Amino acid sequence: MGTMIERKNRKERVGIVVSDAMNKTRVVKVERRLRHPVYGKEITTSKKYHVHDEKNETKRGDVVRIMETRPISRLKRWRLLEIVAKGKSEIGGAS
Repeated sequence: MGTMIERKNRKERVGIVVSDAMNKTRVVKVERRLRHPVYGKEITTSKKYHVHDEKNETKRGDVVRIMETRPISRLKRWRLLEIVAKGKSEIGGAS
């Protein structure tokens, strides 16, 4: 066996944090655009991922990059890579 074991490429996504209510967990909404197979119209689909955020450093509205990882809990299979952009500060509390 060689000394270096190469890992397979892991999936990465960029999305917006939509919930930061849980401790060390964020819900990230990832949108993607695709063309309808029959009608040709561009459709925006979205999916929500539960993401592990070890330092609780993200807030709602932040744009983040996430990466696929081993299962951390029942729903968490993604972890935070970086904060791409900070969201606007929310004035007035929860909405």
